[in-house]
Amino acid sequence: MLRHPETKYRPFPPVDLADRQWPNRTITRPPIWMSTDLRDGNQSLFEPMNGERKMRMFRMLCDIGFKEIEVAFPSASATDFNFVRELIEGGHIPDDVTIEVLTQAREHLIRRTMESLKGARRAIVHVYNPVSKTFRDIVFGMSKAEVVDMAVSAVELVRQLAAEQPETEWILEYSPETFTAAELDFSLEICDAVTAAWGATPSNRVIINLPTTVEVATPNVYADQIEWMHRHLARRDSIVLSLHTHNDRGTAVASAELGLMAGADRVEGCLFGNGERTGNVDIVTLALNLYTQGVAPGLDFSDINAVARTVEHCNQLPIHPRHPYVGDLVFTAFSGSHQDAIKKGFAVQQPGAFWNVPYLPVDPKDVGRNYDSVIRVNSQSGKGGIAYLLETEYGVVMPRRLQVEFSGVVQKHADSYGGEISAAEIWQLFSATYLEICAPVRYRQHHLFEHGAAQGIRLNVEIDGVPHVLVGAGNGPIDAAVHALQNAGIGVQVRSYEERAMSESREAGDARACAFIEIANPEGGAGCYGVGLDSNIVTASIRALVSGINRAGPSVQGSGRERLASLAG
Repeated sequence: MLRHPETKYRPFPPVDLADRQWPNRTITRPPIWMSTDLRDGNQSLFEPMNGERKMRMFRMLCDIGFKEIEVAFPSASATDFNFVRELIEGGHIPDDVTIEVLTQAREHLIRRTMESLKGARRAIVHVYNPVSKTFRDIVFGMSKAEVVDMAVSAVELVRQLAAEQPETEWILEYSPETFTAAELDFSLEICDAVTAAWGATPSNRVIINLPTTVEVATPNVYADQIEWMHRHLARRDSIVLSLHTHNDRGTAVASAELGLMAGADRVEGCLFGNGERTGNVDIVTLALNLYTQGVAPGLDFSDINAVARTVEHCNQLPIHPRHPYVGDLVFTAFSGSHQDAIKKGFAVQQPGAFWNVPYLPVDPKDVGRNYDSVIRVNSQSGKGGIAYLLETEYGVVMPRRLQVEFSGVVQKHADSYGGEISAAEIWQLFSATYLEICAPVRYRQHHLFEHGAAQGIRLNVEIDGVPHVLVGAGNGPIDAAVHALQNAGIGVQVRSYEERAMSESREAGDARACAFIEIANPEGGAGCYGVGLDSNIVTASIRALVSGINRAGPSVQGSGRERLASLAG
């Protein structure tokens, strides 16, 4: 049991921002996106990407629509340095894509970084140093002035080296690492010093990236910090205000969304949120959150499965099956009440109308998924899910009371065998229960004839393996068949009848019609259903009648079998 946190942890103090504006704002346009999958994401892997996986990831990021991609930490390893050189020398960088590289604010690392970028058309050099009191006191033993000087000296060196490579368009990015744990006035001081040292102008803007290096407070505190900086930064029109949120508290997406409301222009992150410790912001989730609010994100996730498989290959990390928008089960409902609501939502959703299907915040087809796996069945499922699968996979649209009846059959099977039940298994259960019954009465054929003002029928059946021809008349084929059976002593009473045209099905053969007949229980209580399939609706109806008689058992069959047996004798 966790004990006495108040003696070990201090709550993070709120920001003094009584007139905060971000709570009243909504996001109406996408941010500038920057993918750090190849840098922050890569350095968090058990096994960092090799050249093939790095290149595959880079090409996919370009295809998705990222215009800024952090590709490496060139001074950290020969692999990273060589990858930057391969991108530049091999001509792999599209004209509308800018690569970014990261370096600490140390001279030899900066020089190595700038060397890696020789010949690039356009590049972002991302410099950082920690600024919080914890790091100043414990890690570096530096004063505030020394930390400012470290950042400014690094920026001046980048500017000097950039001037020596005029063929490249240079953009500076600066991150006060550990920003969220630092004093706001000091973060402001160091960021203003950096933009001054670079000579930032509206036509030569600096990216000021304010990271939640470690989440230390709730997302609203981060939003307050961003809005405070947004209001107080010098040369704000010469700054691209960027966010890089980590997920230590599990709120990186929320922090990024609130940070955008607070005035930020840009977001850094990884596609599915991998990164140091608990990861970076999940860009797919963030982008599709915008999409569900009617904001085009500017990134193409219309084939989310292809993106997921590529990322899994490159990172050698699995994506959780319930991961927002992309997990294999994220559009799947097992719960009976959920399934029923989804089925009803699909039934009334009109093409071109605003999306309004219960439990599905986004249309699966928008991200390249189909509806096949939206509803799946296990022991937690209900009649709605079962009905949905039979309808979408096999074209059988069951009446409501039949849904209730058949769900009991499926539930019993699920309880006995456990696990998920596929649509094919449900169809097999349906067929065995209603269509392929090994029971006393078997339909062979029928012949309709006129009988005055009534409809006559000559019904060929087998009862207990003995062929019989039963004759009856009524106000239609089904009524005539009922009278033929009653004349033979089989006391069948039809409670309800429905017929439906079927959509094409891979299992129903040439059947295009489905009939459902509910047989009354002569002893009172619930009756039972019979189902018939055939290309001819009359034949399907008679098959449904015979199916219901067989399922009803002796209470309906009565003495008819004995009577017919004596006649046959």
